Amino acid sequence: MLNIDGDQISIGIDLDQGGRLASLQWRDMQFAVPFNGDVLRWGWYGMAPWAGRIKDGLVKDSKGVSHQLPTTFMPPHAIHGFGFFSSWQDLGGGKQLLEFPTPYNGALVIQHFEILDDALRWSLEYEANGCDLPFSLGFHPLIARDIGKGDSAELDFKANKMMVRDQDFVLTGEYLPQPPGPWDDTFVEIIGTPEIIWPGAARLTVESDAPYWNVYTESEDGICLAPQTAPPNAQLLGVTGDNYIEALFRFSEDL
Repeated sequence: MLNIDGDQISIGIDLDQGGRLASLQWRDMQFAVPFNGDVLRWGWYGMAPWAGRIKDGLVKDSKGVSHQLPTTFMPPHAIHGFGFFSSWQDLGGGKQLLEFPTPYNGALVIQHFEILDDALRWSLEYEANGCDLPFSLGFHPLIARDIGKGDSAELDFKANKMMVRDQDFVLTGEYLPQPPGPWDDTFVEIIGTPEIIWPGAARLTVESDAPYWNVYTESEDGICLAPQTAPPNAQLLGVTGDNYIEALFRFSEDL
């Protein structure tokens, strides 16, 4: 475990378990869902070189040739990239590196955690290095519903539109107004700053310029607010993601 301590925030990065935050503490409260045997649903991890599901795990290069991605974790689809089940290399200074396997040969991503006074800045940067496959980036922080103090977490999240998905959770390219939760869905045109509140204990805001947000509230253990550079199944929707994403997780007391 790679531990980095600030005045108010301490993080533990498990390099061999997806370079994820296995621990994130602010003022002795734990905000990361601990290991529970489900590689997709614990800790905070980055999604690269794709975020969300890819239908049948197939992507095409610039010549129209199809390439198969692993579908081990959500068959028949690929999900959340290579990062969450790979071992990362520590670069020092809160940065980690992952070089991707086939078919993304040559491409890599650099992750950076920066601890501020009462906030954590998290970024991912993709370098193609000649790889012409489509890519997107995103964050998957599974934020603990219970942090040892106060009441269970409450989510304040508003968006103008939600992307429609079919029975296989594949986006259709259509939109509808935000319905009531629970959600495992992708949203656009976010209203205000998403916030999670633990009444009587803490507040966490998530700030990002990312155009797409996947929100997952169906877990009893945690809530996931996932900014992404492109939606799941982006290539089939004709969407190209940026090569950089950043989010700021800001903590405060709930008085």
